Amino acid sequence: MMQSEDARYLKRRVKAGNIDVHPSEKAIVVSYEVEATILGEMGDPMLGEKKECQKVIRLQSLNESTDIQTLASEVVTRCKLIPITKLPEVEQLLYYLQKRKETDKGKSGKGKNSSQGLQDPTPDFLSNAIIGDMEIPSINNIDDYVELLYEDVPSKIKASIMIFCLIKNSDNLEALLDHGTVMGALSRVLREDWRKSVELSTNIMYIFFCFSTYIQFHTVIAHYKIGALCMNISDHELKRLQSWKDDLRKKRTIMEGQKNQEQGIKELEKYNKKFQNLAVKQDQLLKVAFYLLLNLAEDTRVEVKMKNKGIVKILMKALETRSNVGLHIVVLSFLKKLSIFKENKSEMAKLDIINKLTPALISDDELLSTLSLRLLLNLSFDTSLRLKMVAAGFLPKIIHHLDVPGCEPVTLCLLYHLSIDDKTRSMMAYTDCIQKVVDMILEAPIGPINPELAALAINIASRKNNTQLVCEFGKGQTLRHLVKRCFKCKDGLLLKMIRNMSQHDGPTKPMFVNFISQFANALKKEKDEDFVIECLGTLANLNFHTINFDLILKKYELLPYILNVLKSGQCEDDLVLETIVLIGTVALDENCAANLAQSGIVQVLVNLLNAKQEDDEVVLQIAYVFYQMIWHEETRNIIISNTQAPAYLIDLMHDRNSRIRTVCDNTLDIIREYDSGWEKRIQMEKFRWHNSQWIEIIGTQNMDEDEEDLYDDVLPQYYHGDDFLLYDPSANAKKGRKKGPMMVGENGELQPEYISEEALHEGIANGTIIPPGYVPAPYMSEYDAPDPRLLASQHDLDDYYQTGQPSYGRPSTPDYMGYNY
Repeated sequence: MMQSEDARYLKRRVKAGNIDVHPSEKAIVVSYEVEATILGEMGDPMLGEKKECQKVIRLQSLNESTDIQTLASEVVTRCKLIPITKLPEVEQLLYYLQKRKETDKGKSGKGKNSSQGLQDPTPDFLSNAIIGDMEIPSINNIDDYVELLYEDVPSKIKASIMIFCLIKNSDNLEALLDHGTVMGALSRVLREDWRKSVELSTNIMYIFFCFSTYIQFHTVIAHYKIGALCMNISDHELKRLQSWKDDLRKKRTIMEGQKNQEQGIKELEKYNKKFQNLAVKQDQLLKVAFYLLLNLAEDTRVEVKMKNKGIVKILMKALETRSNVGLHIVVLSFLKKLSIFKENKSEMAKLDIINKLTPALISDDELLSTLSLRLLLNLSFDTSLRLKMVAAGFLPKIIHHLDVPGCEPVTLCLLYHLSIDDKTRSMMAYTDCIQKVVDMILEAPIGPINPELAALAINIASRKNNTQLVCEFGKGQTLRHLVKRCFKCKDGLLLKMIRNMSQHDGPTKPMFVNFISQFANALKKEKDEDFVIECLGTLANLNFHTINFDLILKKYELLPYILNVLKSGQCEDDLVLETIVLIGTVALDENCAANLAQSGIVQVLVNLLNAKQEDDEVVLQIAYVFYQMIWHEETRNIIISNTQAPAYLIDLMHDRNSRIRTVCDNTLDIIREYDSGWEKRIQMEKFRWHNSQWIEIIGTQNMDEDEEDLYDDVLPQYYHGDDFLLYDPSANAKKGRKKGPMMVGENGELQPEYISEEALHEGIANGTIIPPGYVPAPYMSEYDAPDPRLLASQHDLDDYYQTGQPSYGRPSTPDYMGYNY
């Protein structure tokens, strides 16, 4: 040990540390480190010690009108622990304190805001006035407070208040944990005495709540099973409230039956006042309990345990039976967190959460209404819940929040989800939603509008009645302003809204003809591919016969651009698809269609059809282009004579996609009328398709005739009016008759042109062909039964032509499936 005479000199050095704001007061906390060193005679250090300290600078004069720069300079000048280089940091901290003070004033209630944006659930009876009547709490007296926890209820309440005062200073949290007996004593009292005093239960739960705000203390809380205890207490208190209400209702009924009602009224008022006081204390207890559970639910494993113990049901009951705004804020925050999981959302739906949210949605409290919107947003991912919101009349109430500051983003997201349903989009026309959305678009800062607003506008524009309203705003000038903003801000999402508006037939579509030059000019000048795609789509929607598309293609030199997009193979599929759609629109103009055909675009489309045969949308649009061009004589001759487009259409005639089949059938019908060569080939293909089963049967009989010659001979003999003299498998099956190919003539005999006499005798001899009217011998019924597929009669033919056979003899039974490409 060093002797005192050896210590001649003492050296002290202070090192500045971090600067931060005080968590609850208007003050700045300055951290610093003090290093003390004892020097010997020769000046060498003999003993040293370091200590971390803090200094609190309280700023009582800080208010809304305080000059932050002046105050920051004064703080740095007076406090030697803060170097001048940290002046900007001090200004930022003071600015934060100033704004935090304003936020605290703006909130309702006595509680202060917590870091999670909710009100601090400090009980009202833990006020400074009550604490002022007691001794000043000290961490050195913690053993005395623990001893009080083993005495009567008033002593326990006093001890809980003292510990509460200590725990308000976060520096004391670890000291209380290190004590060893404080946490165990508090948990024991809460578990044993929570039924005796609501005030005692609230105080102790608030102490644990303070620990729960720090995630590193959650294991301590879990060790004492405070979460499960809080859920049990909350459930019991909600049931006790219902019991109080029943007692109050009984007393009121008894009082109404008494003759001397004055005495009964006084007793009822006294009991009602007592009931109100108990309800207020109970609200405070529930608020602290739910807030504590909300903090613990940050761990998803703990949240799952709470769900299994019925936390959703408890919260829903509190939302339904309580009216305290602060309690509702905590409940909705908890429900919002739980609603992101499907199981919790389903349970909320069973408990009719939509109708129970109505008071919160229309509340004057901004925080409460915002939380209700966020909860509805989470629930709106479910289609059934969206429909319930609309049925409950939420749509006008939600639209009203577009005007509330701070609620606009979540309201737009919620309205977008609701607009997914077609019925809701129609209902928006009867509200002021469309007008507000358009105003928000036009008043937005220069640049692309935010995606939520754009998405809602796009969905709104998909309805014809909504588009008519937009076009009527400002006597048509609103539409002009929207288009102008699209090109000024290069906003592709807003242009998608314009494109949706241009697709509706009626009085609104001609209004978009005035902007053709802008859309056409943008195709070659704009670099943003998404923007170009929307311009192409808008032009493609303007399918008027009166528009001179030929002049547009020449003026803006769009034909080389179209060919480049289709030939390059480097463009996105969406751009290629929209270009094909535009070709189908401009093909309405006969002169334009002729120029397109002469440019070789038909062969380009055929090549593209071969390359994109797996893309049904591309195939459908190319087939539609051929359908449009086939109406014009010049383009029809080019398509039929110079390209293989009809052959591809024949291949697509039996595609799995019904729309592709329809367009191909219509196009081939026109080709049949104008070209006899293709007519026979188309008939033969339809013959083969309709009789695929029959052809398969014939193929099994080892016939040596060439397939092409066979059909050339067969086709004329079996052509009956507009149909083929063949069989429909469903026609006879429905009547209980045996299925069989119609291998007979109109007189009930086999056609000699179809089968030779030698083959006929051979078939009868070996039993493969059965003459009409032939009845097999009895002994053949069990062993040599004839093949039922080859039995036919004239009666079968008559029945066949009396049934509703589809055109071209296409099979109408599900036994036939299309070719797989």
